[in-house]
Amino acid sequence: MIALIDYGAGNLHSVANALAFLGCRDVRITGSPRELSRADAAILPGVGSFGHAMECLQKSGLVEPVREFIGADKPFLGICLGLHMLFEGSEESPGVPGLGILQGQIRRIPKEYDWEIKIPHMGWNSLALTKTEGLYRGIEQGAYVYFVHSYYVEAQDRQVVSARTEYGIPFDVSVQRGNLHAVQFHPEKSGRVGLRMLQNFTESIAQG
Repeated sequence: MIALIDYGAGNLHSVANALAFLGCRDVRITGSPRELSRADAAILPGVGSFGHAMECLQKSGLVEPVREFIGADKPFLGICLGLHMLFEGSEESPGVPGLGILQGQIRRIPKEYDWEIKIPHMGWNSLALTKTEGLYRGIEQGAYVYFVHSYYVEAQDRQVVSARTEYGIPFDVSVQRGNLHAVQFHPEKSGRVGLRMLQNFTESIAQG
């Protein structure tokens, strides 16, 4: 069973629809820590602000269950804000701790670029892959995916970075460590390429 983690701040249904299109039958939208612990895999989507999302996750009693799930090395996918929440903190919400699963911070796309580029970064952009396994198995270098964000990841451990892009500045857009995957972009909105990534994720569940 794949758990779509419902903490009140995620775009759940578009992800659920994409998984249904791929033929995944056992997908459950859940905010239950017990049901999450029983899942074979989990997806943490997110929209909105870092501070609000962490507050919702805390109020839902899901902070420790999510940490424990990832610690058990079960397949886990964070999407957009679900990537940010895995890190230690964000410039968007100073003083609000993230899950701290990975070391690093979330930075705002620099203001000095506002005159040259639009913020938020919204639309299609290409990937510079640093890993070609996991989510990116069968994905071509330079593949285009869909972004909506004003903040980006600055990972401290460069070994976990699996892809980067450039929008004003170059920055990290995905990480992979064991069965933990997380992406800045929206695979559920990225057409054929995004569906292939989600298929790769579901196939990793079967292998596990």
